[in-house]
Amino acid sequence: MSNETVSVKILDKDYQVACPAEERVALVQSAQVLDERMRMIKSAGGVVGLERIAVMAALNLSHELLLAQQASDSTGVNQAALDRMQDKIEAQLDQLSDKH
Repeated sequence: MSNETVSVKILDKDYQVACPAEERVALVQSAQVLDERMRMIKSAGGVVGLERIAVMAALNLSHELLLAQQASDSTGVNQAALDRMQDKIEAQLDQLSDKH
């Protein structure tokens, strides 16, 4: 797999992220979801600072992921797909925290 550098914008900041070419679309979609979630948290006004907004967004997304995993245990949803999603979220959060 060859990696490519993808530019994503989160809260009006540009980030360069390396990912396999076949995961580019998923990365861009993930960045859009994260951007939307962070904007909602920021507009609510209860959380100040980019790092805190990012942590709150991560907690919210992680909670949703855990709920989806729990639901998959009882419905037979593909656990490997959920694990890959969690890995991608964690990688994005690591890259975001490395920028600050």
